[in-house]
Amino acid sequence: MHMRRVFDRRHVLAGLGASLIAPRAIAAVSEDTFSARLAQSESAGRISGLHALLVSQGGKLVFEHYGQGDDEQAGRGRLGNVVFGPNVPHDLRSVSKSVVGLAYGVALAAGKVPPPEAKLYEQFPEYADLARQPGRDRITIHHLLSMTLGLEWDELTVPYGSDLRNSEIAMEAAPDRFRFILERPIVDEPGTKWTYCGGATAILGRLIERGTGEPLLAYCRRVLFDPLGFGPVDWAKGLGDGQYRAASGLRLLPRDLLKIGELWRAGGAWDGQQIVLRDWMKRVVAPAVTIADDRRYGYQWYLGGSIAAASQRFEPWVGGIGWGGQRLYVFPKLDVVVAQCCGNYGRPGTEQRRINDAIISEVVLAGLA
Repeated sequence: MHMRRVFDRRHVLAGLGASLIAPRAIAAVSEDTFSARLAQSESAGRISGLHALLVSQGGKLVFEHYGQGDDEQAGRGRLGNVVFGPNVPHDLRSVSKSVVGLAYGVALAAGKVPPPEAKLYEQFPEYADLARQPGRDRITIHHLLSMTLGLEWDELTVPYGSDLRNSEIAMEAAPDRFRFILERPIVDEPGTKWTYCGGATAILGRLIERGTGEPLLAYCRRVLFDPLGFGPVDWAKGLGDGQYRAASGLRLLPRDLLKIGELWRAGGAWDGQQIVLRDWMKRVVAPAVTIADDRRYGYQWYLGGSIAAASQRFEPWVGGIGWGGQRLYVFPKLDVVVAQCCGNYGRPGTEQRRINDAIISEVVLAGLA
């Protein structure tokens, strides 16, 4: 039975990128049901640190919850105890990567950035010494987008903080983050192994800025944020070199995070305007590589699935994942988008995932049953 379920998951996940799945009909949902399930799980200690949880179905907001607790801002440290609400921004951390993935598609459609098949090091003539090193000519933009560069990088086994053994922390401390990334030793054949790499997103951000002639935030505001009617937006910069922290520095209102999911749900369209080409929306969730726990990875977007607590039904999703409990999910078969913000930055990754699983399984999916 277990093997059958795993097979079914992989079959469903593989098909997510092929088309934007038509949702199945489900019954209307109740905000009171969500609230009751959330209160029960928080009381039982299975959910903690939740700052915001928003759920939409069919483009309609059906549940909106805000909490209170300690928070942080990337690059600026602790903010203390914050009372959250519709007008209080929140860090996205690595959900920023998924936003950069969409922005890259917009720039690509405008002919401003190199296509996936282009050679990576050819885009950086200032690092010609690196380009001449054996093997680097095999690395392409596709490998950048899918985090399959084959370069040495580790930001998962050493906690985030100040330890320079964490590759992202070392990148932030480097006088030239782009050389730091591109000079990492080659340890795997490009395209064969997924290695979580904020450096890949940093390079994507650099290519967007260079190709468009605009700072990353200004470009994203013009082509994504303003067309979607975003409120206040901030994007943290590195303390060492002043470059935007493309991989982890975006800060939005939770309602605007939800809009990113709604944009995907609508195939890249918003208010009658095609913001991101539909073909790119499919491309970002076309599985490029298999990662842990039967998940797959496209172009800066994850493909996974969750189990509803009540029905034990497996529900596939696409979305973004950020440290501390930041999540953006689109459940295509349910026509549902979930935006989640938490303050669990200091908890181990396994604990963050346990809490997140409870939020999705016991509150969101159970509330939709």
